[in-house]
Amino acid sequence: MNPFIELRQVAFSYGASPVLVDIDLHLHPGQFAALVGPSGAGKTTLLKLVLQLLRPSRGQVFCRTSPPLRIAYVPQLETVDWNFPVTAEEVVLMGLTQLSGRWPWPRAAHRQRARQILDQLEIGHLAQNHIRDLSGGQQQRIFLARALIAQPDLLVLDEPTTGVDMRSAENIFHQLADLNQEGMSILLTTHDLNMAAAHVPWIVCLNQRIIAQGLPETVMSEAVLSETYQGDMLVIRQEGMLFVQQKPHAHGYRELIPEPTAGGLPGHDGDQLSE
Repeated sequence: MNPFIELRQVAFSYGASPVLVDIDLHLHPGQFAALVGPSGAGKTTLLKLVLQLLRPSRGQVFCRTSPPLRIAYVPQLETVDWNFPVTAEEVVLMGLTQLSGRWPWPRAAHRQRARQILDQLEIGHLAQNHIRDLSGGQQQRIFLARALIAQPDLLVLDEPTTGVDMRSAENIFHQLADLNQEGMSILLTTHDLNMAAAHVPWIVCLNQRIIAQGLPETVMSEAVLSETYQGDMLVIRQEGMLFVQQKPHAHGYRELIPEPTAGGLPGHDGDQLSE
């Protein structure tokens, strides 16, 4: 199957500082891929190259033009201004801006479609709530709904679980996996290696260059992840699942916290505190 996006020997720099070097990457219809790597590895920059928001310093980015590739983007929550007075449903309808033509106001069919997507993401009851009053996980699903209403060929997400609790993160990854099963192509960045290992079938380890890419059980090794993150990583395989953790430093908490004295408080001589 031919890729609908392809990066060939792509490099990118901000001024004299290289961010990405020698990037070769193919994205195919139906693919679900995650970019993982430390902060500053170039993950968001690579997304912007895919979105054609940036031009490479060197190399080429090819994007399918016939039929035109429809791409929807879900940014990091921390980049959004929550003071704009808008409801959750209105945010979702903003995803139709490029499709609305000369008639910018949403039709009844558009509102029905928005409600269907919100219900699919289990947040239909929040349609009339102000976006700033929602939790981080709810806000992230609202922006996911905004992307889905445009019926994209490729869904691109930048850190979709940043700032949300573990249960919300699990729900978001489950919903993305379901969308992929329905045929949607997905590319995302994430710092959550365990969620990526559990839900994403293709992992790209990135730190300015692509260290490795492939199935989680292949690329999520201690050697590859230690090279990617420039630190010792621990990978545990148990009952068909992968668990990833950075190895702790050699010292323990007992070396950092003084031993309790007779009075029971670290560093206290045991006398009663006086007023």
